[in-house]
Amino acid sequence: MRYYLDSNTLFIRGSFRAASTGISGGIRSVATLLNHTVPQGWSEADPEKEIELVAAGAGIGMDLFGLLTAVPVHHACVLQYDFITVFITAGNRREPPYAAGTINIIVHSSEGMEDAALLELIMVATEAKTEGLLALDLPLSGTPTDAVISACEGETRHRYAGRLTEPGLRVREAVLHGIPEALRRHDAGISSGRPGFFVYSRLQGGHWIEWSPHECPYYPCHFKGQSCDFCYCPFYPCKDESLGQWVESSHGGRVWNCADCTLLHAPAVAAYLRKFPGASREELMKFAAAQRTGKQ
Repeated sequence: MRYYLDSNTLFIRGSFRAASTGISGGIRSVATLLNHTVPQGWSEADPEKEIELVAAGAGIGMDLFGLLTAVPVHHACVLQYDFITVFITAGNRREPPYAAGTINIIVHSSEGMEDAALLELIMVATEAKTEGLLALDLPLSGTPTDAVISACEGETRHRYAGRLTEPGLRVREAVLHGIPEALRRHDAGISSGRPGFFVYSRLQGGHWIEWSPHECPYYPCHFKGQSCDFCYCPFYPCKDESLGQWVESSHGGRVWNCADCTLLHAPAVAAYLRKFPGASREELMKFAAAQRTGKQ
């Protein structure tokens, strides 16, 4: 899985088994998940056509699930908790009748799920959304146009995904943290040109931290002059053993460790990916190799 912003659309690309409650939803295998911001005054007469136009403009086919929102996608929050990544855009009226607005949630698991588990993740995300709204003293369970997509990749490992399972617990925690953050960013008009990125850290008992490339206390973590635009790799976990390796986790199981990978920290490679956000990992590795050869 990898994601990027292109104008008013958040694209998530990969090879997914996914379930969607959104436009032309259902359960099927798709290559793209997207969340697109429509302009003020946009008519809801033909949402399918709007998704088709977005796909055509991006040069991708209709092998996708798409969501629409009036919330700028640059106000989104991305939350990573181990193998779970959650994308949230959220906006709603704070005064009665609390009807206007949209909260879109996309859940991705890098570990495979059975179809029933994908549906359970939609339930867990929706319950957590409601719980998060009530905690903000907002007397609503959602808005009339909310939608959820759940998607997975990889070999099937999870038959169930309720709130007490490994994937369900992580989705619930991510949504509970992400709902108030996404609403805050939207209400305040916060936009740095990229979504807010939050990572669950187990240090000091476990907590969420927001990563920012500015004033990083660990710079440089690899080499002087490195690019930190992609400190948290959009290809994680790539599972390419030429770049990283599996290691035993202190909490049991295995995690993907790519601490020694500098692919996206090379300034030329980072610039290439900014210019061509749809580039694959293999394309970037070829570009990096050509850069090294050209310098020799």
